[in-house]
Amino acid sequence: MTDDISPDLLRELLDEVRDDSSGDLVPHLGDYEHPNPDALALAVCDLGGRVVSAGDDDIRFDLQSASKPFVYALALDQKGVDEVAKRIGVEPSGDPFNEISLEAGTGRAPNALVNAGALAAHALIGRGDDDEDSRFEQIRALFSRIVGREVEVDEEIADIEARSAHRNQALAHLLAEEGNLADDPHEVVAGYGRQCAVRVDVRELAHMAAMFANGGLRPGGDEQILGRRAVRYANSVMFTCGMYDAAGDWVYQVGLPAKSGVSGCVFAVVPGRFGVAAYSPRLDEHGNSVRAAAAIEALSDRLDLHVLDRADGHGFGPAG
Repeated sequence: MTDDISPDLLRELLDEVRDDSSGDLVPHLGDYEHPNPDALALAVCDLGGRVVSAGDDDIRFDLQSASKPFVYALALDQKGVDEVAKRIGVEPSGDPFNEISLEAGTGRAPNALVNAGALAAHALIGRGDDDEDSRFEQIRALFSRIVGREVEVDEEIADIEARSAHRNQALAHLLAEEGNLADDPHEVVAGYGRQCAVRVDVRELAHMAAMFANGGLRPGGDEQILGRRAVRYANSVMFTCGMYDAAGDWVYQVGLPAKSGVSGCVFAVVPGRFGVAAYSPRLDEHGNSVRAAAAIEALSDRLDLHVLDRADGHGFGPAG
């Protein structure tokens, strides 16, 4: 771990953002009573697998959209760039993440980090004869390999998501109508809901981010979990599209590939150095955690992490 990062530093950064009580809990879960609405945590994992954390670092939360880049990279590994590109583009949409809209002229999802693209990526996992259970288990196995334990699904959240998945159903049917969904829309939406309900804590999410910072290698090991080229593409799309329709502001201010989830988590990748993750449940108008995003921005400012701010080897490396 870099000498600049310590639990004391992370606690200091959390204290800087702690008093911000703005934002709302995720709206689409209806009457769901959030167990930890005031939680706040920050963690950093280096390429050697060493983790430093502060705050409520033992609370598990649903990955939600933070799952999208990993499944996209898995689809790229399994199907190849050309096959994935037939169904999923790489351009920022500028629209909300659940906008019912596809790319003009192609019927593709604009990118893998809006819901249309995430559904298309989910449907690409596995072989043609795999059913939805097999597809989801491959995705769950990927997360389990990265964090080093058998991850679980938040069944309560998955059930709520299944009852309120009307927009995702509409997107899946629209993709299918355009020939850009590789399986049955209803099965894909059900599996995607379970993908989003996989639970980790902030230390584990930082470890997942560090795998992206390490070119797909397990931090602290020599296992190539995801291909280096697939990880480069996933990092690239996160850089331009990862923070919903606030992605431009994020790149401008923070300058790191990142992805958020409406559970309140955010992770960011410092290529060649480490991964960072934060958690705080209240969201801004874009669906990004107010305090988690602010904590990572504070870390980037403190350590000069913006990848366009310096030329000493900390930017994007070549694909292997």
